Amino acid sequence: MSDRRTLGTLGEEIVARWAERIGWRVIARNWRCRSGELDLVVLDGETLVAVEVKVRSPSGQEPAEWGVHPRKAKRLLQTLNAFVAAYPEYAERYRRIDVVALTVDRRGRIVRWTHLPGSVTDDGVWE
Repeated sequence: MSDRRTLGTLGEEIVARWAERIGWRVIARNWRCRSGELDLVVLDGETLVAVEVKVRSPSGQEPAEWGVHPRKAKRLLQTLNAFVAAYPEYAERYRRIDVVALTVDRRGRIVRWTHLPGSVTDDGVWE
């Protein structure tokens, strides 16, 4: 389980299932535009949430959430704004960007799970 794309796809599937299990409604997966991609877009009640999924193997030197750096945070915010422009029915909703960071072993088992709700602020700063 070392291929980055395979890990990413696995992580997004795990997080999508988790989101639905906790009552969020997944409305888009891998939504793309010129500014980037949103792994998951969900509704948490009335709140529109872009979920950035980061996955690493245990051999990674850094925690998975470190993959969201300030430049990535700004791009996520721009992409979420583009999503809302494309789907104006969500324009009036409160918005946030969550990061879910997973460490997955060779057998696909999760050995570390970190959910950072609202971790990218409205000005695109990573907190």
